[in-house]
Amino acid sequence: WRIENSLHWVLDVSMGEDACRIWQDHAPENMATLRRTAVSLLKQERSNHRGIKARSKKACLDDDYRLKVLVG
Repeated sequence: WRIENSLHWVLDVSMGEDACRIWQDHAPENMATLRRTAVSLLKQERSNHRGIKARSKKACLDDDYRLKVLVG
């Protein structure tokens, strides 16, 4: 339970999953998959020693960092 709850907490705090208003067709499942993938990629990137939310914000603002997160 601890691991599963930890993942849901990270998704909610860093990606605002609980506040998401997407509900039509397969969109909720697709967004959940994208969020989990993003969290996984951000966790693997270790040069920025900040939290997932800060890494996500940096990836949004910095093209070079975003490429580093995506490519590895």
